[in-house]
Amino acid sequence: MGCCFSKQGQSRLIGHHNEEQDPSALALVLAAQTCFDICDIEALYDLFKKLSSSIVDDGLISKEEFQLGLFGSSKKRNLFADRVFDLFDSGKDGVIEFEEFVRGLSVFHPAAPQTQKADFAFQLHDIRQSGFIERDEVREMIVALLSESQLVFSDDTIQLIIDKAFEEADFKGNGKIDPQEWQQFVARNPSLLRNMTIPYLKDLNTEFRNFELTPDIEDDII
Repeated sequence: MGCCFSKQGQSRLIGHHNEEQDPSALALVLAAQTCFDICDIEALYDLFKKLSSSIVDDGLISKEEFQLGLFGSSKKRNLFADRVFDLFDSGKDGVIEFEEFVRGLSVFHPAAPQTQKADFAFQLHDIRQSGFIERDEVREMIVALLSESQLVFSDDTIQLIIDKAFEEADFKGNGKIDPQEWQQFVARNPSLLRNMTIPYLKDLNTEFRNFELTPDIEDDII
């Protein structure tokens, strides 16, 4: 039962920037350190290859290709997608390599720990990368999500959402949310992490038909 990591699959995992790396060793490392098994990783490479060649066939996913995979347009910009791309791009070189792609997607696996998902979500909201979530960052994310879904909330309603979130999460009362406060906040409000799970990542034996990380607006607005 199950699939084996074929020689053909191994050869396809050789990265653009590391042609001498043993692909089977890379796959084993990724399988040991993520929520994916060897067969999943081979399937993810098919998706990676599709995305990384959608504009320029260079074995790397650019921000434009990432946007194209999300929205069907390389010109449509979205703060949520920008932040996800930036967090996937751990090397901070403006592109996503295969290993970064697998590690990033692992956070969205149904089996990924809630604390890991919460940490990723915290970084999404920490737009200025200050180590805290502040009111203006929450407002910026809410406005971006509403715009993406073509929803309109009044400024007063947005302010009420922000006030409510900080009332519940800012235990120290200093006007900002630190990582510990955030972990406690989402533990009591797990629906906030709903968009941090992509259900079909647990079964990659079927072909990917699309690639969507777009959040569910109702459950993403804190």
